[in-house]
Amino acid sequence: MKKILIDYNKCTGCRQCEAVCSLKHYENEINPRKSRIRIFMKGEHFVPVIAGPPAEAECTCKNNVIVAGEEYDECTRCRVSCPVRPWFREPETDIALKCDFCGDPPDPSCVTVCLCDALTMIEA
Repeated sequence: MKKILIDYNKCTGCRQCEAVCSLKHYENEINPRKSRIRIFMKGEHFVPVIAGPPAEAECTCKNNVIVAGEEYDECTRCRVSCPVRPWFREPETDIALKCDFCGDPPDPSCVTVCLCDALTMIEA
């Protein structure tokens, strides 16, 4: 099974992954709000998050995690599309978005355009 590995220490925040993802899924439209990957900034660090499965309710087990010496609320790195965070919802329809690896076989555009190698496809 393949998955996308994220190296948080390499991301430069260029957001090309957001642009190419929306372009891939919405023909001729670049709109990061429709992307299945989002880049968040915490302090001086960029945190790529890829959309995972939708959830009906907000989780109850929130912890803090440390990435590159910065403390994050676990929601920052959470992949779930939940009712309290609109990050991975299609803006016009409110339908939950989920990464589909750009088809079958997987060929994620975000990995292809990531010039800093923060995103890589691996066998899990």
